[in-house]
Order: sequence, then structure tokens, then C-alpha cells
Amino acid sequence: MAGQYASEVKLFKKWSFEDVECSDLCLLDFLNVSSNTAVYLPHTAGRYQKKRFRKAQCPIVERLATCLMFHGRNAGKKLLAVRIIKHAFEIIHLLTDQNPIQVLVQAIVNAGPREDSTRVGAAGIVRRQAVDVSPFRRVNQALYLIAQGARAASFRNIKTIAECVADEIINASKGSSNSYAIKKKDEIERVAKANR
Repeated sequence: MAGQYASEVKLFKKWSFEDVECSDLCLLDFLNVSSNTAVYLPHTAGRYQKKRFRKAQCPIVERLATCLMFHGRNAGKKLLAVRIIKHAFEIIHLLTDQNPIQVLVQAIVNAGPREDSTRVGAAGIVRRQAVDVSPFRRVNQALYLIAQGARAASFRNIKTIAECVADEIINASKGSSNSYAIKKKDEIERVAKANR
């Protein structure tokens, strides 16, 4: 009897979490896409800021939604951000014929910088020092860059924000240099290499 009610949890009742794989092992703990943490909507109203590193438990699609809610006029409009992602995922599926969650995971793996430079200074002399980036920061940076690129692309443009989000995620997942996130990542890594 219980079996007939148990159904697979799919994002927006469409996209399955079952077959999503992460090609980068070190990011696996911070990309929350396993089927036991699947959600119907990327809006869990969890208190992920109360403790350090708790946001790693936040579903990755929800984290993308919160990244879109920046620049004063968009602050707090999570339902709008969720709707944008819903449309963007439809577009991604139409263009790639793949599971949009898988495409997003691949984009995050590709867009996170692996090396960065930090400021090391003593007595007024500041120099840059190349450092490795932790897996958690790679995920955070990738999400930030993807959202920033989509926002910049849609500003004063006839294209909708959903189309721009979809383009950004698809290009980042391919590693294409048309993606803002990939360009930024390459720039960050190039600067870091110069400061080794």
C-alpha cells in the first residue's frame, strides 16, 4: 500500500537527481545534488547562515537562486529567482537534451578557479602570493561568477534573464570562453600563476 504513494522527488516535478554525477571528486561534498537531498522546489527556507559551512548542505539549485537575488532591487525576491531558474532549466534542456541539474554541476566544476592570489603584506609592503583555492570556495566562486555573468548579459538587453542564465550555464559547462565565468576564472588563474 505504501509503495503506490512513494514517488521519486524531482526538481520542479521534472528533473531527476538520480543520475547526476560530479566529475570532480573534491567538490562532491559541497555540491548537494545527491538523491537523498532532492527537493521539488529550490526554496527550503533553511537557516544556512547560522553556522559556518552550513550552506554546504543547501541544495545547489537553491544556492544559484540566492546568488541571483542581488543588486538592491532584486533583494529578497526569491520566488522571482526560482521562476527564472525554472525557465532557464527548460531552455537548457531544449538546447542540450541533457538533465539541466547535470549541466549546472558541470558548469560549477568548470567555472571555479583552482588557484588564486592573496595579499601578503608586512610594514606597508604588500605583495601578491599565489594560493590554492579550497573546494568550498571554488563552488562559491563559480556560483557567484555564473550569476554575475548572467546579470551583466541581461542588463539593457532584449534577452530575458532566464535566457542569459541558461546561456551562461551551458557555456560554462562546455568550458567555452564565451562564458563570463570561464573568462574570469582564467584571468584569476593567470594572475595567480604570475604571482607564484
